[in-house]
Amino acid sequence: MNLGDYKLVPSNSKLASIPQELQLAHLLINQVASSAFCLQENSEFLYVNDAICRITEYSREELLGMRLQDVDVDFSPEVWLEQWLLLKSQGSLSLKSRYRTKKGQMFLMGINLTYIEHQGKGIACVMGSDRSQEIVEFSMQRYADKSKDANQELHQKVSAEYQQKEEELKTSVNLLRSTLESTANGILAVNFDGEILCYNQKFTDMWQLPKSITISRKCKRAKAFFESQVKDPQLFSDCVWEMEIQCNNERYDLLELKDGRTFAHYSEPQRLDEKIIGRVWSIWDVTEFKRTEAALKLNESRFRILAETTDASVFLIQNSKICYVNQVAETLTGYTKEELLNNFNLNRLIKSKKLRQVNKLDDASACEYQEMQIVTKNGLQRWLACTVEMMDGLLDFSGKAVEFVTAIDITDYKSAESEVRQALEQAKKLSELRERFVSMLCHQFRTPLNIVSFSSDLLKRHLTQWNEEKIRSYLDLIQAAVHEISQLLDEVLLFGKAEAAKLECNPRPVDLQQFCRDIIAQMHLASDKQTSIDFISPGGCSTAYLDPKLLHHILTNLLSNAIKYSPDGSTVIFELCCQDEEVIFQVQDAGIGIPVVDRQQIFEAFYRGSNVDSISGTGLGLSIVKTLVEIHGGRIAVESDVGAGTKFTVVLPNTIAEY
Repeated sequence: MNLGDYKLVPSNSKLASIPQELQLAHLLINQVASSAFCLQENSEFLYVNDAICRITEYSREELLGMRLQDVDVDFSPEVWLEQWLLLKSQGSLSLKSRYRTKKGQMFLMGINLTYIEHQGKGIACVMGSDRSQEIVEFSMQRYADKSKDANQELHQKVSAEYQQKEEELKTSVNLLRSTLESTANGILAVNFDGEILCYNQKFTDMWQLPKSITISRKCKRAKAFFESQVKDPQLFSDCVWEMEIQCNNERYDLLELKDGRTFAHYSEPQRLDEKIIGRVWSIWDVTEFKRTEAALKLNESRFRILAETTDASVFLIQNSKICYVNQVAETLTGYTKEELLNNFNLNRLIKSKKLRQVNKLDDASACEYQEMQIVTKNGLQRWLACTVEMMDGLLDFSGKAVEFVTAIDITDYKSAESEVRQALEQAKKLSELRERFVSMLCHQFRTPLNIVSFSSDLLKRHLTQWNEEKIRSYLDLIQAAVHEISQLLDEVLLFGKAEAAKLECNPRPVDLQQFCRDIIAQMHLASDKQTSIDFISPGGCSTAYLDPKLLHHILTNLLSNAIKYSPDGSTVIFELCCQDEEVIFQVQDAGIGIPVVDRQQIFEAFYRGSNVDSISGTGLGLSIVKTLVEIHGGRIAVESDVGAGTKFTVVLPNTIAEY
């Protein structure tokens, strides 16, 4: 077909605008009974005559906006490509194919294609005739018989490529179908016309679709069935069938069914070449989840009721952060709920804690009993008895385990416990003192009593036989023993008064220098050991306000001990000094010393050093001295080396400012 110098014009152009030769050609081609049309390489209609419009029932304008596949029932893009290549190489081609009219009727038509090139573009000019009278199972003729051998190789090549693409497509479709059928969710794809495009078996199983109802593209019966199963049909219709509103957005809906189940619907827009053509719904059954959620909310509500009405403090702790406290806990700690729940540092509250007991039941979490010492906001220390249990899944706190702490205030109980413990310690101490006291009495009283008893017995038997000097010697022994017993009783009585807090400090002016010299003179007269006392006073000490009676006992006891535990011929250093309104007395000897193990107990009643051997003593002296020093408001310290001597330092406040 040679168009010469004329361009192909649309068939609906006005004839007045084209040359007369083409006008005549246009009239003639529209008068023929055979269908005539031109196609581009993409199968788009470029020209149609009246005959093809009549047979397809489409107008010229409609056909010129369509492609061959819109009317050709057997059209295939792969086959058309194959045919176009064959037409281009051969120049002409004859085919048969089924066509569909606008009303949906099919007819068979034989067509002859001629290939031309115009302005660098390939065009297929087609002449067709109706072959509907031929009753055949028509399968599109691939090739013309002409040049069959030459075209066989091309056919096999194109066929192999098509088969490969078909296999790949089949594999993708099978993979997609397997994916859809293996998912645990129901899948439903719907276009904007409300037509069902795709669904999986899980979808029909979830809805328990009767076998009498099949899902098709329109599926009015299926839609009616779905809507009859839900409590809110309008919501179901809006979220599934009517999707024009907010079609670009994701959507999530919960649908309640009449049988008590709840379905979650989630969808995203379905796109084709960036164009939204519908929505794909993913549907799953959340009935058990909703029931569990409701049960958790009910449990949480019950928990809050119990927690807010109990007298115990309740804390829920997650990862060292408090996530719940009740009103009692606020009152106990002094902190507000807002303070405790806002990243509160537990170390500010808990001072110490001690595990007391662990109970482990079968199939149950561990429940610990702890005693905690806390510091309240106002600085008070309180003791709490706490049960601590891990709550994993029982309370809804983001699905994470929490520590459930129930606490009661046992501060009063701990105070009573401490008092009882102190009373028990005191009772134990008194029991030990009683044992020591009995032991001391048996030991210290026995010797002088034996002397008295033995001397008096001798005097009875030999009174008339002995001379006056011998009799006086035994009387002196009796008198010394009685004096020793008297001193012992005085110490016991003084100790008893000190322990009963019946001693009082009555300060009055004391000339310290003279007071110390008088005591030294008394010690020399009372002692039969050849031990000297070296008194040192650097000056600055004249008069102080002290209790002379208590001070006398303190110094005489320290000096007598220094003399008693020092060897004959040694010197005891007695030093007096005053500084910063304090009077300091130091007594240092060169005696046996006090072992380290005894120094912590040396001031306890009836306790004696482990190295005293046979040196007599009651063990009351230093205990009484310490008590008298404390009555004065002073303090006493000891320094000692075994075998090198001991130094006692007594510091007493000078109360002259108070008198």
